[in-house]
Amino acid sequence: MTTLLVIAKEPRPGRVKTRLTPPFTPRQAAALAEASLADTLHTVARTPAHRRVLALEGEPGPWLPPGFEVVRQCAGTLDERLAAAFAHCTGPTLLIGMDTPQVTPPLLTLDWTDCDAYFGPAEDGGFWALGLAVPDPRLLRGVPMSTPHTGAAQRARLTGLRVRDLPPLRDVDTAHDASLVAKEAPNSRFAITLAELNAPHRAAGLYQSAAPPRGAINHDEPAANR
Repeated sequence: MTTLLVIAKEPRPGRVKTRLTPPFTPRQAAALAEASLADTLHTVARTPAHRRVLALEGEPGPWLPPGFEVVRQCAGTLDERLAAAFAHCTGPTLLIGMDTPQVTPPLLTLDWTDCDAYFGPAEDGGFWALGLAVPDPRLLRGVPMSTPHTGAAQRARLTGLRVRDLPPLRDVDTAHDASLVAKEAPNSRFAITLAELNAPHRAAGLYQSAAPPRGAINHDEPAANR
């Protein structure tokens, strides 16, 4: 059975989802980050797993369901933090971030027969999931993060392994992303929180469509804190 590993930041204003500001305030962006993280963790909690590990920058909060081992993220760049998170695990392990609240238990339920790795590409050029039958931090160290080519670079690191690709998902980085992801998971905490934040603007006739997402990703707020 798989160890499910989530890498995340404590959802504090000004520290998470900074690309949501504007149109949202730092406090509102943190509320969306908390909802996304809670959705992700509760999905992981409902998924059969050998272990459930949260690699966290910051302190746990009421959004953390029972059944998780919490480990501190190391200092350093994102590739180093992801590598260190894998180092806490043994056996088949799937890493995801906090930026895909639309994720479901079936997506996280993996068959490792004749498989060395799983790779979940993100629509912005990054990746939302990385699974390794044998966690090897060397497969992540040195991968350039927060570029339009991060996913391709990480996928190339898996050359020579038997890899299965997961469906692409959209990370929540911008307000445009948030709107699209909420439509994919309309009953999620994330969608409900977004609707509550948008309601006053709609009522006042002030709501405007968000700008399209930028080309570069922001993996400092995965998935895979992201």
